[in-house]
Amino acid sequence: MRDPYEVLGVDKSATQDELKRAYRKLAKEYHPDLNSGDEEASEKLKEINEAFSILSDEEKRARYDRFGKAAFEQGGNGGFSGYGAGMGDIFSDLFGDLFGGHRSQQRRDPNAKQRGADLEMKVLISFREAVFGGEKEISFRRKQTCHTCSGTGAKEGTGKETCSVCHGNGQVHRTTNTPFGQFSSVETCSNCGGSGTVIKEKCDTCSGHGFENQNMKIKIKIPQGISSGQVITIRGKGNDGANDGPSGDLYIIIYVEEHEVFKRSGNDVYYELPISMITAALGNTIEIPVLNGLKDYEIPAGTQNDTRFRLKGEGITDSRTGRTGDLYFDVKVVIPKKLSKEEKEKLQEFAEISGEDINPVQSKSFWEKMKEFFE
Repeated sequence: MRDPYEVLGVDKSATQDELKRAYRKLAKEYHPDLNSGDEEASEKLKEINEAFSILSDEEKRARYDRFGKAAFEQGGNGGFSGYGAGMGDIFSDLFGDLFGGHRSQQRRDPNAKQRGADLEMKVLISFREAVFGGEKEISFRRKQTCHTCSGTGAKEGTGKETCSVCHGNGQVHRTTNTPFGQFSSVETCSNCGGSGTVIKEKCDTCSGHGFENQNMKIKIKIPQGISSGQVITIRGKGNDGANDGPSGDLYIIIYVEEHEVFKRSGNDVYYELPISMITAALGNTIEIPVLNGLKDYEIPAGTQNDTRFRLKGEGITDSRTGRTGDLYFDVKVVIPKKLSKEEKEKLQEFAEISGEDINPVQSKSFWEKMKEFFE
């Protein structure tokens, strides 16, 4: 599938009027009446129609802008089949007037089964839920077939009547006289919307629409290792379809809360671990946090500040690939801000015993490095 913007030759900020102008130009160029027997032109026109069917529909266009072709390859809208909003009007205006005569016009049968609209919602989950997965209950609203009229839109005990304008045909004929002759066209009946029937007494529950809003609560499965931006698709939980058509799907966009300690990068996890200067100097076996609790870890003697340690296989497991990342922690040596008189004396004594110069600026190695810098 090619980028529909590229097919129509427009940029992503194009307005609906700009899309229609681009479509008119291309559809006229590749129309079968002007390219009789040209299979390549026929395929090109099909591609143009498919592109416009996405971009002329605000909901489909928004999903394409967010997810790209993946949203449709997963069955989110049943593919690019069919015409988008305004397609019939463009064909009528463009080809009915251009070629004239009594041409047959393909139209979408309003009484045919129609797939319900897809729904999209954002769900915030905790860092722990993302790491280990599990179940989560979510709430949302969807349109369901009216329980009172079963989707007919008619008041209980009544039904639909034949349209008095089109006499049940769903279409009306229009003849226009021009200096070039008489032209005829077929239009969808505005009185019944093309269905051929009208509702005389509307249902009290849905006011004739055939649908009512429904508050839903369902439990969804959170895959282990899911990350922000990933989409969970729940088939059949979108809006109900018309005329007993299938329901749309529910797309759940996942957002993961930031954790106070753990930071994620792919399947790897990072954090900073404060340790005392005694532990850093002498070494010790201490408890460190890992994703599933605490673990004993030996800090070697002489550990310097910002030293990074790695625990292989202690990161996040991605349920899709089965791969597990690593866990890294950087030690931060904590220097006491306040010392008692005795503690100061002991540290002074330690400095004297170790031969450590308390003022590193006066140390020989420091001045030797500075000398090399200035030279």
